[in-house]
Amino acid sequence: MTTDNARLFRSLHVPSDPLVLANAWDVASARLVEDAGAAAIATTSAGVAWSLGAPDGDRLGRALAVDLITRIARVTTVPVTADIEGGYADTPGGVAETVAAVVAAGAVGINIEDGPRAPEEVVPRIAAARAASGEVFVNARIDTFLRGLGGVPETLERAAAYLAAGADGIFVPGATDPSVITALVEGIDAPVNVMAHPGAPSVKELAGLGVARVSVGSGISQAAYAVVRESARELFSAGTYSRLEESVDYGTLNDLLTSRN
Repeated sequence: MTTDNARLFRSLHVPSDPLVLANAWDVASARLVEDAGAAAIATTSAGVAWSLGAPDGDRLGRALAVDLITRIARVTTVPVTADIEGGYADTPGGVAETVAAVVAAGAVGINIEDGPRAPEEVVPRIAAARAASGEVFVNARIDTFLRGLGGVPETLERAAAYLAAGADGIFVPGATDPSVITALVEGIDAPVNVMAHPGAPSVKELAGLGVARVSVGSGISQAAYAVVRESARELFSAGTYSRLEESVDYGTLNDLLTSRN
């Protein structure tokens, strides 16, 4: 991690002019995202887990996750932020070890989620992440809307606790209603990150609501895997190849990776 990259990444979180992240899951997807004009690269924990043969949900081993982050950081020039799920550890001390390894791998940001854990369990984990992360941007993910746990009031309560523990930003996936997003932006004294998907407000609309960071989570990886599934079904049923017509050119992919190795 370089201090300059960490500061740059932090500066990209601007309410009404959000950092837009097209989450990657492997080295090739990261290079494609960077080549498309990304200001930063974010990983998707679900996409990373699937690509490495594990289900999402803290089931991927720390070593595999850190190795992937190392590979991405080595071949990209923009800041990299890593989704580390719940920290790939059972204890705050273990979370600190994960964060230290992720920082050493080259990440200048992390996402750490509460998931099924109670806030009182999450606070020491965020504090441990903060202590181990230096200038890294700690984005605390709150799963209240994904899990139906209390809506805006509960989310704001958790956000305040996580910020007090050292988080720099708050990520609330599942919140896409403009009135809800407005309430979150007004009630959280930190950059607010939302997860976009088909049917969610556009980036321009989210900017107008004061959002500072927009990401798409596992969405792009899921779309890529849909191409795999439908291409295979077409091949095995009709014996045709039309789903391959929008493929990225072989030479383009090869050049993107050759130029950084």
